[in-house]
Amino acid sequence: MASQNKKKILNDPVYGFITIPNDLTFDLVEHPYFQRLRRIKQLGLSELVYPGALHTRFHHALGAMHLMGQAIQTLRGKGHRISEAECDAAQMAILLHDIGHGPFSHVLEYTILEGIPHERLSLLLMHELNRQFNGGLSMAIQMFEATYHRPFFHQLISSQLDMDRMDYLNRDCFYTGVAEGTIGADRIIKMLDLVDDQLVVEAKGILSIENFLSSRRLMYWQVYLHKTSLCAESMLVQIIRRARFLLNQPQTDPGSESTLFTTPALHTFLSKPITMDDFQHHPHYLRAFTELDDYDIWTSIKFWSRHADRVLSTLCQMLLDRRLFKIIISEQPFAGQLVRELEQQLLDTGVQQDELSYFLVEGVATNSAYLPSIDNINIKLKDDRIIDIADASDLPGIKALTNMVRRYYLCWAKNLTQPPVRLV
Repeated sequence: MASQNKKKILNDPVYGFITIPNDLTFDLVEHPYFQRLRRIKQLGLSELVYPGALHTRFHHALGAMHLMGQAIQTLRGKGHRISEAECDAAQMAILLHDIGHGPFSHVLEYTILEGIPHERLSLLLMHELNRQFNGGLSMAIQMFEATYHRPFFHQLISSQLDMDRMDYLNRDCFYTGVAEGTIGADRIIKMLDLVDDQLVVEAKGILSIENFLSSRRLMYWQVYLHKTSLCAESMLVQIIRRARFLLNQPQTDPGSESTLFTTPALHTFLSKPITMDDFQHHPHYLRAFTELDDYDIWTSIKFWSRHADRVLSTLCQMLLDRRLFKIIISEQPFAGQLVRELEQQLLDTGVQQDELSYFLVEGVATNSAYLPSIDNINIKLKDDRIIDIADASDLPGIKALTNMVRRYYLCWAKNLTQPPVRLV
């Protein structure tokens, strides 16, 4: 029997043709763990604001892999020795960097999993894949963990100027139509260089880095932290919170209307808190996680919209019908008097005291385009000095991008008594 041709070319709407570089990478793309990313949207509920934002983590991971290949070719062209094994490992590492994302990406990361960041689950799944592929991912894991002896590989995978950010900014701009957030990824990649195996940017790329940081800040306020998205995400978090509460109540009649439907995978994570220790020592939790995606949540929400519990059914039907919470945003925390007034409005519509927290949500959104205290974007000047972008740039606002900006928000169900519109 002839062996399968695994060097495939994919047509990507952002970059054109993307090549899967080798057999093992092809096998990883075909693996059920990776195929699951087709069923997890990149931008969660942003489609309620930008109808085109329907792209998935699957798209993003392939795009990041493509950019990694371009970056390595650029560095090779400047005389840096990078072996084929290192090139393959770096592309596999960035391909799998988001494989640990759960449903709705970041929205439910700390709701369903209660404090386990997706990066730790990505690493756990990479170790499992490494076992399945007889150690073929060992170097990729080292690069992902930042234990490989050449640090620039990890910087290309996870830093403030990595291929992850390059792709999601490009891709999210494309699918949302927010052209103002567009970055010159091709030029930035061509400006990359290495000094002592550390990633730097040539001085003539300063303007491109300035645009990259400004675009990232704009995309956070205009897309990722859009006020309507914050409302929808708050509703989704409260839906999961209420479902977990109901699921853990004693059931006197399992066949009654109060019985909570869940898919088997979702039930695993709503029925009890799952810790990292559980994932590491009980394989069935990791198997359940690899079966969990956006469809589990939406299927359950459709069932829950007819549930006997008024809180759960109301929130679910509102989200399905896009009757979202109202929101106000402030640079300062909200006064207690305003919160009490909104609570009274909800009580007047029939909400019970112990239900208020489901219909009135306070939160804070933070945005910082560049945090030099975490890791630096280093510029290589013409005299070979290495300085931080914040010191290299003469753009007056660049230092402002290093400040953490906080916006406090308060969202609530304003029209609880308004019946949903139905077609007859």
